[in-house]
Amino acid sequence: MIRRPFRYCGATAALSVALLLSSCTNGAGGVRGAAGSGGVGDPLFPALGNGGYQVRHYGLDLDYDVKKKRLDATAEITSEATENLRSFQLDLQGLRVSDVRVDGKDAAFSRKGHKLIVRPAEGLRKGAPFRTTVDYGGTPQELKDPDGTTEGWVKTADGAFVSGEPAGSMTWFPGNNHPEDKAAYDFTITVPKGYTAVANGDLRSERTAGGRTTFRWHNGQPMASYLATATIGRFDVHRSRTADGLPLYVAVDPAEAKASKGPLEQLPEILKWESGLFGRYPFSSAGAIVDDTPDRITWMALETQTKPVYAGAPDTVTVVHEMAHQWFGDSVTPKTWKDAWLNEAFATYAEWLWEEHKGGKTPQQQFDALYKDKTDPQRWAFPPGNPGEAKNVTGVPVYERGAMLLQELRNAVGDKTFFRILKEWPAKYRYSTADAKEFIAFCQERTDVDLTGLFDKWLYGKGKPERE
Repeated sequence: MIRRPFRYCGATAALSVALLLSSCTNGAGGVRGAAGSGGVGDPLFPALGNGGYQVRHYGLDLDYDVKKKRLDATAEITSEATENLRSFQLDLQGLRVSDVRVDGKDAAFSRKGHKLIVRPAEGLRKGAPFRTTVDYGGTPQELKDPDGTTEGWVKTADGAFVSGEPAGSMTWFPGNNHPEDKAAYDFTITVPKGYTAVANGDLRSERTAGGRTTFRWHNGQPMASYLATATIGRFDVHRSRTADGLPLYVAVDPAEAKASKGPLEQLPEILKWESGLFGRYPFSSAGAIVDDTPDRITWMALETQTKPVYAGAPDTVTVVHEMAHQWFGDSVTPKTWKDAWLNEAFATYAEWLWEEHKGGKTPQQQFDALYKDKTDPQRWAFPPGNPGEAKNVTGVPVYERGAMLLQELRNAVGDKTFFRILKEWPAKYRYSTADAKEFIAFCQERTDVDLTGLFDKWLYGKGKPERE
């Protein structure tokens, strides 16, 4: 993710405190179940996500009235219980819930903060699949991050710009809103004729009837909820394929078309180059969504899976950054937000490699310039592996010092081993989640050099690290 003017990424909105329900009761059918917890214990965002189940698939049926700015929707969520459950929770901010069913039977439900608490008619057994259907609607409200920026379902003059890092997805669909719980998605989005609705994955169909157009999108590879989008507007759409056959879908607001043309024309080249560095592209399609957004959203690009969203025309290096995230962040996702550096360090380092590829500074020169620079003390404000506060999760150290760590790793293990790591790390953890401990062990397995001091200094050490 990139926030402009060129400072990076987003933190969460002011979220309600984590809900913890601890009752244990006999449910129908003899299931003695707990109340699933609200929150999964994320060290930076304890209120996000929910315990007791894993989502396998989201089926989102969305009908958006652009003029009235009203969303009417049904979410069908297929999950597996990870413990015996008498109740469970979903994340949903605002919007009115009219009906909840579990496995086709009416379920009791209540609201507290951004938690939708569901009590099925029968208890759920550990290991059992179950299907939750939620009918809901209203005017989605965007979220404000601690740094004052905006995410979620952001209304535009001709639709909605939809981005979700880290909490915004709950402004438009109920779910287990934490990166550790990844799932497949299907989107059915109906909008007025003349508008386009763009979501993740592959466009399966587009049909118009009665003055409304329905777009069906399928995202088959696992995806974290913060990477979902359903951006709506009057877009110029260009469909093509790369030289090796990968489908590309690029949607651009006409107001941003001229400025976007050059960078987006380089998308096939960028994908080919990054595939050479990071291994096979992990998804079945790629593309971009460039919107003309309100002034309050001029800061941002986000690596929404398969099609990054850009709040205005991107430059080429931003496209490089967001596409690198398809490997680092989208395919391999951090287990908690504390390890957001595993996303941003690699995407920033990809920018450095691209500049060298185009005849500019080398990554070592980038490192040296940042190390000598005294104009931005925030670079050393906290260690990237321990942001400490939610507002820091996407601060400058996560990006720049994280990339500097990778350069120090390269210097320590040598180019051959380093570029093996760039390919083998996303291959090993493809479609999964990982944390810093796993990355450190992964690197150590590939070298005889003791990396303990390097990671202690550059990932966790306070202040500006001393150079050897």
